[in-house]
Amino acid sequence: MEYQPISGLRREDFQKIVDGKQVDLFFLRNANGCEVAVTNYGGSLVAIIVPDREGKMANVIQGHDCIDDCINSPEPFLSTLVGRYGNRICRGKFHLNGKEYNLSINNGPNHLHGGPTGFHARVWDAEQIGNQVLVLRYVSAYYEEGFPGELQMTVRYTWTDDNELIVDYRGTTNKKTIVNMTSHGFFSLQGIANPTPSALDQIVEINADFFVPIDENSIPTGEILRVKGTPFDFTTPKPVGQDIAADDEQIKNGTGYDHCYVLNKSEVGELTFAARVTDPNSGRTMEVYTTEPGVQFYSDNWADGYKGQHGATFGKHSGLCFEAQHFPDSPNKPHFPSVVLRPGEVYTQKTIYRFDTL
Repeated sequence: MEYQPISGLRREDFQKIVDGKQVDLFFLRNANGCEVAVTNYGGSLVAIIVPDREGKMANVIQGHDCIDDCINSPEPFLSTLVGRYGNRICRGKFHLNGKEYNLSINNGPNHLHGGPTGFHARVWDAEQIGNQVLVLRYVSAYYEEGFPGELQMTVRYTWTDDNELIVDYRGTTNKKTIVNMTSHGFFSLQGIANPTPSALDQIVEINADFFVPIDENSIPTGEILRVKGTPFDFTTPKPVGQDIAADDEQIKNGTGYDHCYVLNKSEVGELTFAARVTDPNSGRTMEVYTTEPGVQFYSDNWADGYKGQHGATFGKHSGLCFEAQHFPDSPNKPHFPSVVLRPGEVYTQKTIYRFDTL
């Protein structure tokens, strides 16, 4: 018997030929009856169905319910994969091998999230393995969006019986290039709705003693600052809204939280606890673990109530993003961890989103 998704999503609403390739919707399900729905258009997560403290199921990630809405979304990076380069590169310029490369400009004066036709807007080749694994593959052509080298990227989604969504990345290149992948999930732990409730009362903890300050164009200044004594201190859990309107230059530059945190790690590349968010209303929790050196915490500062899945609306601060990644503008900041990938090397990343209840 064909699987009946508890998200209420229909495969046929996502089945379309885009850029000559077949788009579809894939359902992952675990032993707990929980569900993840992913489309191979941009690797977008359109549903994560998990219970609250009373066992009531809801979708806790923002998405759309048909492929045309995904393609035309007011938020082009809504819960999608992001590449080749997550976050911003100043003026879209960087030097590699003594040559200047110019990327597309799509965020004020800067390059953001791989550009307007980055990995979020590409049709990935998809292979579902059983009920709990989806493998996506994409070959990014030489000079796509201005990046050097042909990049072969594989992303594997695994939905475990512990309600963990594991995202594994693996990439190789034939020429020296830069890579900074991430997943841009907009998480709404109370459940998406009309309207989706504000996340300002959700409790966040971030395992970082330092963060990356930005200028008025959201480009890192190059400094690494302590969070202690600032609105950016989440080393002790606190509500998102507690300091989001503080009279602070960095809060103003980000129009809220839109900053990369330098995760506390004892060694480079180890899989460690990055962040936790708790919704006091539903009792749902989400923990983030990653091998990446940083996580961009974004408090959904620009949403205007646009429409999403099943009539849900997404307003300002209705979602929270924890984007595991290297630091913004790393190609232009030699003292930041390197994002350079060379032929013969393998880019890897593992990030885990684990859902539970209090």
